[in-house]
Amino acid sequence: MKSDFLLSVVVPVYKEENNIVPFLERTVKVMEENDYRYEIIFCLDPSPDRSYEVICESIRKNNNIRLIQFSRRFGQPSATYAGICTCRGDACIITDVDLQDPPELMKEMVERWQKNGSNVVYAQRKTRAGETLVKKIVARSGYALINRMGDVDIPVNTGDFRLIDRVIMEELKKSKEHHGFLRGMVAFVGFKQEAILYDRDARYSGEGNYNRFFGSLRIGLNGLICYSTKPLEFVTVFGGIFSVIGGISLLYDIVQGILRLCSISIPHIPVTIVLLLLLGGINFLFIGLLGEYIGRIYEEVRERPRYIVDRMVDAENVDGSGKEWREQG
Repeated sequence: MKSDFLLSVVVPVYKEENNIVPFLERTVKVMEENDYRYEIIFCLDPSPDRSYEVICESIRKNNNIRLIQFSRRFGQPSATYAGICTCRGDACIITDVDLQDPPELMKEMVERWQKNGSNVVYAQRKTRAGETLVKKIVARSGYALINRMGDVDIPVNTGDFRLIDRVIMEELKKSKEHHGFLRGMVAFVGFKQEAILYDRDARYSGEGNYNRFFGSLRIGLNGLICYSTKPLEFVTVFGGIFSVIGGISLLYDIVQGILRLCSISIPHIPVTIVLLLLLGGINFLFIGLLGEYIGRIYEEVRERPRYIVDRMVDAENVDGSGKEWREQG
């Protein structure tokens, strides 16, 4: 592997003004101690706090820092994808700014990439500090369900914190999908991948920007629906099962009517009402499931851009002078 490489660090950001400076202190220390050539790219959804100003202040102090700000909030998956498409490194590390994923682990990621020739080095959590029991249960159940039903195997207890090399980046850039489920996309691409085990810390400051339960549930649903058609197969199976049950209940009602004509009394079971209520609920559930698939088809066929860039800032134009770095080639 080449020794004179450029390492890109892609960091999606939204409302994280208090975490940016501590993150940079630890990350830059890792870069400088190991004599890496590096760039740190903050991918910022417009924030109501001072995240933009804090990043610009950091750019003035360190010309290896860059900023992409979007025209509106496109969400973390789109912000991450923009950073991957824009970065210039031979390898790229994706991480969050909240310091739950320790920057010190980046050194080991680079070493595995260099020594073992791995195209992907992903961080796999042994423990998850600061997370509720509900979120841990949802995460564990979600991974089990996705890997049981999905078309690709996604390593359990992983997030977006990982190193990907230029081969993976170029393959991801070919993707036309809009869901942005990065760990699924990377698993789908394949090539040589390996794990680093670590203990995940609690957030350095502030609260997360998505609901701990429903946010995790949404991510899991994305992973399941975008990489499996088995839920649709279950709709067919359930339809067959309840058709048989419906036929049996109809036969029971007929037999019950005949026996009554013969003055033979048998227990009356309100099967029809129970079945109607049960089938009504299941129908709504399956309509919702079909809606999830149709909604994703709708997103794909519109072919809208995944993100729109408002401005790109680096040391050359942070004070309003010079060209944006997207214009510099």
